[in-house]
Amino acid sequence: MCGIVGYVGGRPALGIVLEGLRRLEYRGYDSAGVAVVAADELLTEKRAGKLAILEKALAEGDIAGIAEGTSGIGHTRWATHGGPTDRNAHPHLARDSRVAVIHNGIIENFAKLRAQLEADGVEFTSETDTECVAHLLAREMVTDGAQGLADAMRRVCRLLEGAFTLLAVSADAPGAVVGARRNSPLVVGRGVGENFLASDVSAFIEHTREAVELGQDQVVLITADGIEITDFDGEPATGRDFHIDWDASAAEKGGYDYFMLKEIAEQPQALADTLLGRLKENGDIVLDEVRLSDQDLRDVDKIFIVACGTSYHSGMAAKYAIEHWTRIPCEVELASEFRYRDPVLDRSTLVVAISQSGETMDTLMALRHAKDQKARVLAICNTNGSTIPRESDAVLYTHAGPEIAVASTKAFLTQLVACYLVGLHLAQVRGIKYADEVAAVVEQLQRMPGKVREVLETMEPVRELARSLADAKSVLFIGRHVGYPVALEGALKLKELAYMHAEGFAAGELKHGPIALIDEGCPVVCVVPSPAGRGVLHDKIVSNIQEVRARGARTIVIAEEGDTAVEPYADHLVRVPRTPTLLAPLVTTVPLQVLACEIAATRGHDVDQPRNLAKSVTVE
Repeated sequence: MCGIVGYVGGRPALGIVLEGLRRLEYRGYDSAGVAVVAADELLTEKRAGKLAILEKALAEGDIAGIAEGTSGIGHTRWATHGGPTDRNAHPHLARDSRVAVIHNGIIENFAKLRAQLEADGVEFTSETDTECVAHLLAREMVTDGAQGLADAMRRVCRLLEGAFTLLAVSADAPGAVVGARRNSPLVVGRGVGENFLASDVSAFIEHTREAVELGQDQVVLITADGIEITDFDGEPATGRDFHIDWDASAAEKGGYDYFMLKEIAEQPQALADTLLGRLKENGDIVLDEVRLSDQDLRDVDKIFIVACGTSYHSGMAAKYAIEHWTRIPCEVELASEFRYRDPVLDRSTLVVAISQSGETMDTLMALRHAKDQKARVLAICNTNGSTIPRESDAVLYTHAGPEIAVASTKAFLTQLVACYLVGLHLAQVRGIKYADEVAAVVEQLQRMPGKVREVLETMEPVRELARSLADAKSVLFIGRHVGYPVALEGALKLKELAYMHAEGFAAGELKHGPIALIDEGCPVVCVVPSPAGRGVLHDKIVSNIQEVRARGARTIVIAEEGDTAVEPYADHLVRVPRTPTLLAPLVTTVPLQVLACEIAATRGHDVDQPRNLAKSVTVE
């Protein structure tokens, strides 16, 4: 998620904006830029790369004018539309560089808006969706009846679809910054003779601890002496006032003790952002970059998913849906093993390479091996412009925002959703699913952020349970069907964070060896499928739960609401919302993330930086 800062007051804006951006660096970014209004001029600078590169460019330039301005905005960008380059960096300008806009989120209808603007003679200088907003804002400011920057912003917001936080300044409106939000955070910092806007309170916590959280579909105008909030129609509105009682370090984490907890809480928004704009009006699924024809995809007769760690588990869970929807054989391979076993690949093979960073070396080498064998490659990645997407034939980006914690949470859920979208796209192109059938599944997916939010609201008993498990020697996880990769992911999280022995098994394999591990009091986490969707599987895992319980296991059962059959056999019962079977990992995984995080914290470990691990493994 991009970092956004705005300032109006009596002090030089540039230093305050840059300081705010530095406090937001923890969010991750690939470019940065600033715009300052000084002496009725709009002065900007932006660069790909880290803040130090931007600051060097400012220091080497003529910044006498920019240093004097007392209103400005700044941005650190996590690339979505368009790669991480100087011209795609924010701010974006319009109308003879009199208006500057920065943006966090995704403008879902930007292609349509851009086409309309280009038809009107507007020339674009970037590949971003954000530049559309700059041109629209400039147009609205000179439209008959326009009443200033805030009114122009309201008019523009009524044209936009998607999720966005927008900040804008204009040389024609000195001493003002305007902001707007829909489905993306924006908070006001209330100062004395100065006011702030930011995507996160950590940007201004050194200057004020009085804040106002904007509501949905609101526009705010800040000046040195005032804060004016309206809805998109111009009606007066109010935000939520609050006092920040965290220190600066906690503010970066949104008040959470760990980045991992913050990222677990961000999963509903990450899912929603990844799903934004994926369904055209004609019912077609939208990928981000496609250098393959529909005929290329119709020719696919085998799919390999290659990935490592958590990404591998997301691929395992997605395999069930992809095969069910496309009727194409799908294999899931560890990227580190893939090329060494000499897999059978040809022009009709589609390799799906999953990587959060886009730089995972094992996955990159698997991709290159696939390309050498003439296979097509589709990348699922969270980092725009990274190596794996660049070397692939098609790309679907997960808009999860950066993950700071080493143990992935948002990545797993968003990668899983991305795999579902790839499966639906293949089924659609091959004529196996009609537009209305695809739309029905997408509608189910769009309900998942709300269901994940429901799970998160009921996690306190899971935290309490976790504290009681902190001294366990071992924890076992079992599941069937899509519950099996969830069990593997739950065990991996516990190993990564708590340094405990933990294993995940397919429940049907218990009697083929793993049941020998069960002794008195051994915690066994059981991921139970829906009795409605897979009745036979449900009955079988209930039998498995009885088997381990009969041997002294302490059973922790994750089951959907209304499943009463498991109640007699659960020492601890964790409920999740009713969900279509193939989509169930999106809700059943979340309690396991919370469980592992709380056990690790209770054991006194660094949750965000577990020993011996790195966020991105860039060597084989």
